[in-house]
Amino acid sequence: MIDQTTLWIVIVGLGVGSYLFRFGFIGIIGDRNLPPWILRHLRYTAVAVLPGLVAPLVLWPPATGGELDAPRLVAAVVTIIVGLKTRNPLVAIGFGAVTLYGGLYLAG
Repeated sequence: MIDQTTLWIVIVGLGVGSYLFRFGFIGIIGDRNLPPWILRHLRYTAVAVLPGLVAPLVLWPPATGGELDAPRLVAAVVTIIVGLKTRNPLVAIGFGAVTLYGGLYLAG
């Protein structure tokens, strides 16, 4: 177990760091136009973050004790294929959710 003082130091430090990082974009350069090369990189933020959030839930799902299972893998593959075909993330997420819940229902 972590010491209470250390825990609060980490929480406050992360909060201050997060605030300063956001303030750098919003407070300092919020009223200026960003250079095109920065805007080009910011377009890929969601593409970089979403796989990092989803991959652990597919590959090491807590619901199965960290073991792979077919419904989650199939749902991930369906989501990727529908996303690539339609170029619509909401449709892809919808198909993936239906596939996941259908697969979990069929798997018991």
